[in-house]
Amino acid sequence: MKHFFIKRTISVSLLSMLVASVLISAPAAAADEPFRFEEITLQQLQTGYTNKVYTAEEVVKAYLDRINTYEPNYNAFTFMNPKALEQAIEIDRRRAAGETLGKLAGVPIVIKEAVDVAGFPSTMGWAPLSKEKGGIELVPEKDAPVVARLKSAGAIILGKTNIPAFSSSGTRATTSWDGDTYNAVDRKIVPGASSSGTATSVSGNMALLGIAEETGGSIQNPAAAQALVGIKPTFGLVPNVGVVPLAGSTKDVIGPHARTVHDAAVMLDVIAGYSYEDPKTVASIGNIPSGGYTSELSTFSLKGKRIGLYGLGWRDQELSPETQKLYDLAVVELEKQGATVVPDPFAGTEFAAYVKAAGSVGSDSVIFDMQKYLERLGPDSPIKSVKEMYDKTGLKPPVFDRYKDNLPDPYSVADFSNFVQVRTKLLQIINDVMDENKLDAFVYPQMFMETPLLESKDNIGATTVSEINTAGVPLVTVPAGYYQSGSPFSLAFTGKMWSEAGLIGMAYDYEQATKYRVPPILIKKP
Repeated sequence: MKHFFIKRTISVSLLSMLVASVLISAPAAAADEPFRFEEITLQQLQTGYTNKVYTAEEVVKAYLDRINTYEPNYNAFTFMNPKALEQAIEIDRRRAAGETLGKLAGVPIVIKEAVDVAGFPSTMGWAPLSKEKGGIELVPEKDAPVVARLKSAGAIILGKTNIPAFSSSGTRATTSWDGDTYNAVDRKIVPGASSSGTATSVSGNMALLGIAEETGGSIQNPAAAQALVGIKPTFGLVPNVGVVPLAGSTKDVIGPHARTVHDAAVMLDVIAGYSYEDPKTVASIGNIPSGGYTSELSTFSLKGKRIGLYGLGWRDQELSPETQKLYDLAVVELEKQGATVVPDPFAGTEFAAYVKAAGSVGSDSVIFDMQKYLERLGPDSPIKSVKEMYDKTGLKPPVFDRYKDNLPDPYSVADFSNFVQVRTKLLQIINDVMDENKLDAFVYPQMFMETPLLESKDNIGATTVSEINTAGVPLVTVPAGYYQSGSPFSLAFTGKMWSEAGLIGMAYDYEQATKYRVPPILIKKP
């Protein structure tokens, strides 16, 4: 087994990350010296490496020190990589030797807990699978394809990040064996989920980039809640094997969290495309732009574009008064960049009613997908099947609650007929609306109300979760301002399947014209 460290057992040294439980409320502390790499972009980091301003060892050490300082008050991480510094030194050696390096060489990143990293525990966020909580430890023998690609590109994985149990919340990480993760912008508001820890670490400048994953809002919700760029790709663009499934055969997608559109696009370049390990990704062949996902980055990308706006034809849900004001301002900004806006293009269609009537679909494959996931852990895994998960933990995973006591045979084939019917219908309406109105994209407020307080029972009021995930189309979030309370407001750019490059270009234009993101000021635990 490869070595790993549970975060609470690392000593206070270069790799020290002593982590304690976090209280919900804590008095603000004075800010420390400015972080040398605060808000640094990928291009700036790489230029610094090229010009020998700093080394990967210096950069990684600085991030580890920052994590050591603030992690106790934000609880973003579940496990740290004890070899991060060693791997950074190796990147420095290779750079000095003149070797050709990957796109992300020396870039500090984080990986969502649900995504397999060889040698790191895979707890699914569930206490019965956490050794620290007395549970059974599962340690994957090989990386998920996205992780293998990131390592090949030279990225330095700092650690894995916290999630709710089985990624089964889009709002908070409260059900995690590791407890709540706190929002880097404001600890009082929910962090967004299920990629809570990834969003907090990237927004809080504890990593430059992060891997998130979505079934029902888990990329876009935390990105919007923490003033980040998130890319939810078209289903089938990025391999999702080696990831704890909720709807692995139908909806689960892997995507980036970043502080800028450019950086998110580069990360997507690294992880996208066909993998023999995931036959679903054969659909991506021919649908990836030849110039990559940075090919349409331009401050003129919105000029001449036709943009569909949010309305009751999309979802029968009014925006809150303050959300409406922020959205109205964003629409004006889109128009200033040369876009033409089309109010509520779904008005008069059956879209909103059909989505509501169809309900939640696509998760009926969870038993079958979980069986495949467990088998992939390797022959030495203590749990290799759904039956063993029941028998050895003595508990039924909450993600299986929909089946009560009548579990399907995990070795049989799931019935996708209803899901296929619903996705087909949604895509038909979306494509027809775009064609009839000559639209290039839809741009909506990602939430219809302000981000809820952590102590409340409210969930995030996303406008684009069930529709986008069921249809399988892409979405890009970008910061678009702040509520009076300081809570972030974000736009969601979405459109047809495989339209990532165009959406990223438009989001980039908006980002560069407005530059709303403000670096969060982290506070130490008292």
